Amino acid sequence: RCKNLSVSFWNSYWMLPSDVCGMNCFWEAAFRYDYMKTHRSEKMHLAVVACGERLEETVTMLRSAIIFSIRPLHFHIFAEDQLHESFKDILDGFPYEGKVNYTLYPITFPSESAAEWKKLFKPCASQRLFLPLILKNVDSLLYVDTDILFLRPVDDIWSFLGKFNSTQIAAMAPEHEEPRIGWYNRFARHPYYGVTGINSGVMLMNMTRIRRKYFKNDMTPVRLQWGEILMPLLKKYKLNITWGDQDLLNIMFFHNPESLYVFPCQWNYRPDHCIYGSNCKAAEEEGIFVLHGNRGVYHDDKQPTFRAVYEAIKNYSFGDDLVHSLLQPLELELQKTMHTYCGRVYKVFIKQLTKSVRDLYARRSKG
Repeated sequence: RCKNLSVSFWNSYWMLPSDVCGMNCFWEAAFRYDYMKTHRSEKMHLAVVACGERLEETVTMLRSAIIFSIRPLHFHIFAEDQLHESFKDILDGFPYEGKVNYTLYPITFPSESAAEWKKLFKPCASQRLFLPLILKNVDSLLYVDTDILFLRPVDDIWSFLGKFNSTQIAAMAPEHEEPRIGWYNRFARHPYYGVTGINSGVMLMNMTRIRRKYFKNDMTPVRLQWGEILMPLLKKYKLNITWGDQDLLNIMFFHNPESLYVFPCQWNYRPDHCIYGSNCKAAEEEGIFVLHGNRGVYHDDKQPTFRAVYEAIKNYSFGDDLVHSLLQPLELELQKTMHTYCGRVYKVFIKQLTKSVRDLYARRSKG
């Protein structure tokens, strides 16, 4: 793995990857580039659900996906009707014709139970449960919450689909790394996956497998398919669940643990990984790959480290120099957060981002 990338960006901008992390890192980057070039026609599908005041946050997430990704992206955006024109105006202005396509969808639930699904947890949140049934022609999909930021190419998380064994249908990260601060293992009143549960803010799905699978459950000895199991689960557990659709997914994979591939924590890095002290070892070693600013931390002053990354990507203009317009000002802002627990480990917020910029310029110089 490529490590030790904490050198200052502007002092080492023009160094080759081999200067920074050795020839192994250089050849790993070259191999990944050649693989992506060979498979560049394979489109990656990314879905998000946006309601209320989530337009800006969603657009910032989409921008982060575009900046570093190699293969074409197709965004599936589920949004309230009043947001559609704004999304269209913004996305049509992105200067990446041919690399990025999008489809806008209304928020839809099964008609006979729409009211119940709409009021579960947050408005529209449960929409993600129905993606395999709505996007019937999409084989695989990466679902992310609106408060996600990609700090490395989407291609890299998409590649986990090739690591699924024959029984795995989806991939998610644990809800916690440290059981002493875990929510599910301390408070849950329903079954949950593993030791600390799973977080559904980043969910990679082989939707063909999901649609075909018959799920074990605690409601009937008969196995049920995805479209058959959702409403019975809600009826049984609606008085016991706190986090809505995420709890239902935890219950489902508790009974079908062989169906889940578990991401390392740096693929879904949240405030809980640093506000009580750093507890994501993989991020300490390699940096954060996908940042998840839940609890609204991008928009208040409680976690300025998270907010600094969000603001840097939101304000970056496509085509500007990434070192001087993104990395350099971001590092200066992150250094101002060292009075916080997350700020003490601010280098994990920028380590992978630095490498992503290097790889991007390496690809440009090669092609």
